[in-house]
Amino acid sequence: MSSPASPDLHAVATEAGPQSRRTVFRHPVWLRLTHWVNAAAFLVLLISGIAILLALPRLFWGETGANGAPAWLELPLPVNLEQTGWGRNLHFLAAWILVINGLAYLLLILASGHLRKNLVPNRDQLSARHLAREISDHVRFEKARGNEALRYNALQKFAYLGVVLILFPLMVFTGLTMSPGFTTAFPELFTLFGGRQSARTIHFLVASLLVLFLLVHVVQVFVGGAANLMRSMITGRFTIPRETER
Repeated sequence: MSSPASPDLHAVATEAGPQSRRTVFRHPVWLRLTHWVNAAAFLVLLISGIAILLALPRLFWGETGANGAPAWLELPLPVNLEQTGWGRNLHFLAAWILVINGLAYLLLILASGHLRKNLVPNRDQLSARHLAREISDHVRFEKARGNEALRYNALQKFAYLGVVLILFPLMVFTGLTMSPGFTTAFPELFTLFGGRQSARTIHFLVASLLVLFLLVHVVQVFVGGAANLMRSMITGRFTIPRETER
């Protein structure tokens, strides 16, 4: 999901274009760079992950699982063993790019204050009335109104925090649990996730939630103005109609 800039988010404002609008510097270089590296790595992980999944489109709980064994969940996918090799190699490469990029992003949002200032919900955003209005606006695909257009809304903040602090770490650690080399050094991961196949099942479920987040994110970009939001994530500058400042 995406929204117009927060008023204190790298706030350098300049007049631009018609008198009814102004341009705000929204995203610093490090935020744009980590965003696009993350997007590319996730897309590669999704494609290669599907190739790996086709070799065993069944999910199990515990340590063992095979095509002939009883499954916790059977996916309606054809078995294809021919894609596993390149899929695993590409998945491994993209996963480490995602980990390194994610660690850089986490350190930068902490050091810059971006996490505290722009991702943690403000007190006024936590009222039942405010949350109800946000939910109603999202259901009706309404753009943010008034000063709300100048900051991430509470639903976005909850989603971003959930992805950054819960879903991505789960993806990384369940992925590592499926690596024999890593679990040889850290067998505690088996205890944490209940076995290699349990980790694989959790990995799939978390990946599904991330795909759902991505779809909602893309929809919200179009609702909020795709050209303007894409430009802000490429150049850092976002054009705000003056009426949103009232």
